[in-house]
Amino acid sequence: MPTFTSDGLTLSYSDDGEGEPILLIHGFASNRNVNWRHTGWIDTLTKAGRRVIAIDNRGHGESEKPHDPALYRSPLMAGDARRLIEHLGFERADVMGYSMGARISAFLALAAPERVRSVIFGGLGSGLVDGVGPWEPIVEALEAPSIDAVTHRTGMMFRKFAEQTGADLRALAACMRASRQSLSPEEVGRITAPALVAVGTRDVIAGSAEELARLLPHGEALEIPDRDHMLAVGDKVYKAGVLAFLERRP
Repeated sequence: MPTFTSDGLTLSYSDDGEGEPILLIHGFASNRNVNWRHTGWIDTLTKAGRRVIAIDNRGHGESEKPHDPALYRSPLMAGDARRLIEHLGFERADVMGYSMGARISAFLALAAPERVRSVIFGGLGSGLVDGVGPWEPIVEALEAPSIDAVTHRTGMMFRKFAEQTGADLRALAACMRASRQSLSPEEVGRITAPALVAVGTRDVIAGSAEELARLLPHGEALEIPDRDHMLAVGDKVYKAGVLAFLERRP
């Protein structure tokens, strides 16, 4: 897979299809293949005539994996996304992130609006402003000597997922400690790109899609019926809603 250098780190990405570019930013403990290729997103978007760029965030996938929490703040990871857009020579791109990737997308749209044609927040609603729950049990689960020592339900979920994807547990723990910055309602109100907020109706992590969409000057909400945080990402309603949004956005 191709790589580029951002902030002194070597990061990996994939580049598929032809047409207007869209950058995909995956969620915590995932990677570009698990989040976007295995769920059919890359195939769906390329068939719709898009050039699809998917990044492996720092600490994930085939990208470099530092263990220093200071290197995982959301503005730094948004800088990685901006540099990839510039590395590929795009003036701007549509951007879609899921969960942590949606948070990164928000920081990118706020810091570099000239690079973001539209933004899609998947798996993250009002939690971008209100927070998405305590992170300590997840860090404890990732740092536990074995999965048998994990008792917290959410911690167990993330530990299992991390082990299934072959992730670097220390890098993920460092990322979780530092990457959960929120934006204020006023900051969200300065994201002027057309925006879609897509959240499963059974998602207890993301917060309300409607509440976040109301804060965005050009925001709209998409409910993904009967899907939780993990299952919503590959859902056909989500895909259809994104394709329709991309067709009608200015």
